[in-house]
Amino acid sequence: MSKLKIYHNPRCSKSRATLEIIESKKAPVEIVNYLETPPSAAELDSLLRLLRLEPEQIVRKGEDRYEELGLEACPPKTRAEWIDVLVKNPILIERPIVTDGRRAVLGRPPENVQALLG
Repeated sequence: MSKLKIYHNPRCSKSRATLEIIESKKAPVEIVNYLETPPSAAELDSLLRLLRLEPEQIVRKGEDRYEELGLEACPPKTRAEWIDVLVKNPILIERPIVTDGRRAVLGRPPENVQALLG
């Protein structure tokens, strides 16, 4: 089994539940508290490609920061601009994201991680 990497927020119940599933399977895992250590633009771009999603699809639009930045009224126009916003404001990234380096899933629902656990 490949080592997994989880972009984790320990305050999020879905993120904690996803990590519990991984740990219950005794899968090797690297835990990245992405609020303290945000992914780089290149790393986030790679994750999005593995997820087969566009940046706007992983934006937490209910976060206060989304409103503070005025993203509803004036959203970024390009993929690169969205990625830049997410890297600078990691609280806006939907969580958790789990990858084995070849594939990635969004842990919503947490059971999605099963696809990486074989």
